[in-house]
Amino acid sequence: MGFCPFKGGSSEKNFLIYLIVGGIAGWLASLVMKRDGSQGIILNVVVGIIGGFLGGWLLPTLGLGLGGGWVGFLITAFIGAVVLLLIVNLFTRGRAR
Repeated sequence: MGFCPFKGGSSEKNFLIYLIVGGIAGWLASLVMKRDGSQGIILNVVVGIIGGFLGGWLLPTLGLGLGGGWVGFLITAFIGAVVLLLIVNLFTRGRAR
């Protein structure tokens, strides 16, 4: 079972919320990591969604559960997206910044 902050409702609604919140988290992470100029909206959404799963796995492992709901998912996805962009920076630029 994976990390799912949105209990109840239709799967289409949850998918749309994942896209929107993941896009916002990916965009905010790209601004913080100064990668906004090199990636577009689609990549921001992808980074945010992958970051949501990464953060959903990483934060509880560290004992930092943020609770459910879209705000908890946004913070979790943002932290995961920043970690993901740090890893990408290590491989593409040879250093984390």
